[in-house]
Amino acid sequence: MTDSGLFDEFPEVSAKQWKQKIQYDLKGADYNDTLVWESLEGIKVKPFYHSEDMESTKTFPLPEGHTWQIAEGVYAGDPKKANAKALDALKKGAGSLIFTIPEPKTDFSVLLADIDLEKTPIHLNFGFLDVESIKRLLSMTDGQKANIFLNLDIIGHLAKDGNWYHNLEKDRHFLSDILIKAIKANIKCSLKVDVSMYQNSGANMVQQLAYGLAHAHEYLHTFGYDTVIVNDKSPGIVFDVAVGSNYFFEIAKLKALRWLWNTLAVVYDLNNDCHILAVPTKRNKILYDYNVNMLRTTSECMSAVLGGADTVCNLPYDAIYHKDNEFGSRLARNQLLLLKEESYFDSTSTASEGAYYIESLTQQLAEKALALFKQIEASGGFLDALKKGTIQQKIKESAAKEQQLFDEGKIISLGTNKYQNPQDRMKDDLELYPFVKTQPRKTLIEPIISRRLAESLEQKRLDNE
Repeated sequence: MTDSGLFDEFPEVSAKQWKQKIQYDLKGADYNDTLVWESLEGIKVKPFYHSEDMESTKTFPLPEGHTWQIAEGVYAGDPKKANAKALDALKKGAGSLIFTIPEPKTDFSVLLADIDLEKTPIHLNFGFLDVESIKRLLSMTDGQKANIFLNLDIIGHLAKDGNWYHNLEKDRHFLSDILIKAIKANIKCSLKVDVSMYQNSGANMVQQLAYGLAHAHEYLHTFGYDTVIVNDKSPGIVFDVAVGSNYFFEIAKLKALRWLWNTLAVVYDLNNDCHILAVPTKRNKILYDYNVNMLRTTSECMSAVLGGADTVCNLPYDAIYHKDNEFGSRLARNQLLLLKEESYFDSTSTASEGAYYIESLTQQLAEKALALFKQIEASGGFLDALKKGTIQQKIKESAAKEQQLFDEGKIISLGTNKYQNPQDRMKDDLELYPFVKTQPRKTLIEPIISRRLAESLEQKRLDNE
């Protein structure tokens, strides 16, 4: 058999040659108007990317040996029931747990019974700020190598609620006291930065990154916690991030977030990498034709893994209108298990590294976010911007722009603003109120309010059932 040359190397084709060929095939149509589109972040996306693009683009590799954990969210209103659910989730494939602690009287010995605290990462989200309660937890775990994250975020509470837990000085004192006690007790203590609320309220990706970085910087600089975070026992910052459906952009967003944190950490001589906890967004989730939510959460979890999330907690398909239930939780967990065990996302989490398009997006998002972060800092910092209402106003402007695109059908939501099933009925299936609740009250600042894109449309459909 003679050599046909079939496997000879293809000749190199320059970016200019590709563009000329595309322009020729367009038969006179304008290249930029036809094929280049602009994202909500002001990033112009080209129809192709070439190795030449990498000549001026950084690469954003993940930490060596990076892995990710499947997490299960558990509400701890009843510690005994929450413990049973947690143990069942661990038995069925979860590797990490995220407990929501609603009140200070929670019995942690019951909640954490029979859980291997050294092998199982535990994230605790507190609905309060109480030193005595957390001291009981620290006392219980003293002497153990407990893999526990105390995800404390007093600034996030202010931004979301409009008020401090107590007041600025008391919150700051309590937080500092807890951090110091936790480190002495050998707890993997951490501060949390809730970036998810910015995404869920309509901020674009540049805003999410810049506000998340400025939010973290308040802890490092204004609050003076750098002496605590420098301690080798502290993992630093946990970024709680909501992931949307713009697949490649979301991968780039998480890669940019890690780079931005590492850039900021260098300034404070920190050697600690951040921990990214990713959850699918609620902003694009729908009430009608709700099974489509599973398709969205699957792609969003894929973006989270490829973007370098350390922990991924899936959102049940019915989370916006059903109370916590075994069926929804099992499906959400199994989606992640299928990705990790059968789709090999455990061994291919670095697959996005070196991809021209993704690396280019990552650099543009990072640079734009860094520029916005510097503007915030030059204007007085993140807390000052919150108090002035600047952050809230910018998010509302971005949300309104996105909402308009949704209402005009330019952002498509199957089953909601496109291809509705008129036979769908949901009024009798609502266990939770799926819309924004308004409760007039006095607040220190205007709170940042999460809102789904489909709410107005769904309310009209419910009224007409």
